[in-house]
This record gives sequence, structure tokens and C-alpha cells, in this order.
Amino acid sequence: MLRDSDTIFALSSGVGKAGIAVIRVSGPRAGEALERLTGKPLPPARRAVLRALFDTEDDLIDRALVLWFPGPHSETGEDIGEFHVHGGRAVIASMLAELGRGEATRLAEPGEFARRAFQSGKLDLTSVEGLADLIDAETAMQRRQALRQMDGALATLYEGWRGRLLRASALIEAHIDFSEDGVGDDVIAEARAHLADLADSLRAHLAEGGRGEAIREGVEIAILGAPNVGKSSLINALSRRDAAIVTPIAGTTRDVIEVRLDLDGWPVLLSDTAGIRESNDPVEIEGVRRARARAERAMFKLVMFDATALPALDPASRSLLDERSLVLFNKADLANATLSMVDGVVARPISALHGTGIAEVRSWLSAELIRRMGRLEAPVFTRERHRQALRDCFQAIEACSAGQPPELLAENCRRAAFALGRITGSIGVDDLLDLIFKDFCIGK
Repeated sequence: MLRDSDTIFALSSGVGKAGIAVIRVSGPRAGEALERLTGKPLPPARRAVLRALFDTEDDLIDRALVLWFPGPHSETGEDIGEFHVHGGRAVIASMLAELGRGEATRLAEPGEFARRAFQSGKLDLTSVEGLADLIDAETAMQRRQALRQMDGALATLYEGWRGRLLRASALIEAHIDFSEDGVGDDVIAEARAHLADLADSLRAHLAEGGRGEAIREGVEIAILGAPNVGKSSLINALSRRDAAIVTPIAGTTRDVIEVRLDLDGWPVLLSDTAGIRESNDPVEIEGVRRARARAERAMFKLVMFDATALPALDPASRSLLDERSLVLFNKADLANATLSMVDGVVARPISALHGTGIAEVRSWLSAELIRRMGRLEAPVFTRERHRQALRDCFQAIEACSAGQPPELLAENCRRAAFALGRITGSIGVDDLLDLIFKDFCIGK
């Protein structure tokens, strides 16, 4: 049975051979573990000291840097010890075996260090999620967003809103309890003003929704067009590797092929889709359906046409054009693509096979990402659970219509504050904890 009073340990650096491996111990017996493996008293707090480490047979395991972080001034709020050992598998295995021999010590569960930090008040739930995103970050934009969230940008915003809701609720409660003592309707008017201002802020915040999630999960860009127009060659050129099979046979791609890219710091999920055409083949029909579905939800669409077929334009591909599109005339090395616009959409000549125009396509996408996503200076929510709680909060505030009696106003204020509290973890989150922490690595 797992107990919060146990002392936990884990490898916190990456698995596999490395120059240095970091092993962390947290809990009431962390100091004992340091003293037992070094045979010496605890080092000065937060100072790295070189120590020899021994097993129970008094055999030397390694010479390593050890650090001591006494609670509550540590990441978890508990006593923490760290061993910075050499990263060989034998050293790590010996260290973990020795730590496991201690009384009431055990290997940490996934995310347990972060969970203890949350439970001790070192992190709120949005900061925990920001930490998880920082560990998973693959691009500069993901790193910046995760750091802002981990440093409390979202928590500060939502707790500020929650404080204003509690202020409005207090005004309403004062009117309910002390109206006979002279607390009149002016306090209700003040509370309504607070609520109207909050509703505007929430409405704008929700309207920005999707930007934070897109950065966290990847901005979707779909490559679309008729069969054999060069879509697979384009995804290979943009990703700079052979991600998709390229053949002269039409209809090679039957399913959606996804490639993750770092596009000037923006995380991008690039999709090569099946060629759009009429078919009796059930597999190809499903591929076309998936291509159209991907086109519907993509932030950008690269719609390809064969430059050698001009002036004719494939009508099925042309029907996909809108303000999210860039037209690409592929095989421009074989023909003179003179069109610069198609149905109001910018068009560019490229040769996916030879790389001509690919740099310009990347530049256009990067510029459009900046234009659509902005610089993201203000905090944005990053998860569906944030969106749902924000909607619940907004609906509760919206329910505070002008004709509601004070008792209902107070109840709706409490509902709205509770919804915001669920995001940061200040109230009502027990059912969320396992879901949030399960995706962490063992040593975090």
C-alpha cells in the first residue's frame, strides 16, 4: 500500500547510458539515506559535496556529488537528497537497489514528486501541468508557454478572477444578512458591476481558446490535392526526410501521414492526405473522407495543383480553398505557372522534387502563424479541462441576470468561484489528481 509518509526515490534524469545520472530521494528518511550511503554526516544545505558512496557490503558504488535540501524549503516541501552519479547502468542499478533496502523507502510512482509538491503547496495544478509540458517541449514556443504556465501566469490570472468573484459574493451576502441594518441595493449594484466586468474578461479569454492547445499539441497543417500531384514529395521536402512513400502511381497514400516539425520555433503537425477524387475503392473512399475531415480542422491548408495541367484546375481541390489556404503549383520546373492568385488565395510555384520554392512556403507558414497566433504575451489556457471549467464559470456568471434575487446571485457566484478553483486545484480536485499526474515520468 502506498503511503504519503514513505520516503520515495527514483532516477530523475534520462534512462540509458549517460555521463551523469541524477537520483532523487524525498521524504522523512531522505537524510538517513544520504548518511547511510556516504557514511558521513549530512552536507551543508544546498551545497554540492563530493562523496564516496558504499553499499551494505561496504563496496564502493561510485564517487559522486551529493546535495541536501531540507524541507520545507525544497521542491516537494519535504527533505530531499540528490545523488549526481556517473550514468552507467551498473551504477544506477546499484544505487536504486541500495536505496530500496532502506526502511519505509520505495520507488516513486509516476509524477509522485510533483504530486507531493502540489500537496505541500509548492505548485498549483496549472504549474504542475506547465512542468509536464516543459518536460515534453520540443520547440521554443512550447518551452516559452510551458515556462510561463509553470511560473504561475495562469494561476495568477484565475486566482485574481476568483478573488473578484468572492468579493462580489461577499457584497451580496452582506446585503442578504444585513439589509435591515442599512446595507442597501448599492452593494448589489457594485457586485453586478464586478460580475459584468468578469464576464467580459472570460468571454475574451475563451475566444482566444485553441491557441494554447495548438502550441502544446502542434498546429495542424494539411496538404491537400488530387492524386499524384506531389503531396508526398512536399511533406518530404518540408520535413527534410523521407516521411512518405513517393511513386508515380496515383493513389499511393491511402491514410493520413503525420509528421511533427519545428517551424521557426512553432510546433507543427503536418499531414499528408489521400488524393481527393471519386473512387469505387472502399479503402480510397475512406482515405478521401479522412482527408476532407483533416482539411476541416486544420489551421492551414496547403492545396496543391499540377502546374503542367494549367489552365485547368482540379474542381475538387479548388472547392477546398478559403482564407486558411495557400495554393501551390507543383512541378513548376516542367511548366510556367503564371497564376499568382486563385479565388482570392495566394498561389506560389514550387518543385517539391527539386526543392524550388520550399523555403518560401516555410516562410509564408511562419508569418501566418505569427499573424494568427500572435506573440502570446497574455496567458492562454492549454487543456480541455481548463476550457470546460472556464465555460462553467462563465455560464454561472451569465446566469446572474438582472432580475435574480440576491440569494440566487450568491449561489451563482459560488458556482463560478468553484469552477475557477478547480483549474488551479484550490478546491474540488481529488478526482483529477490521478489523471493529471499519471503521464509524468517516474522521477518527476
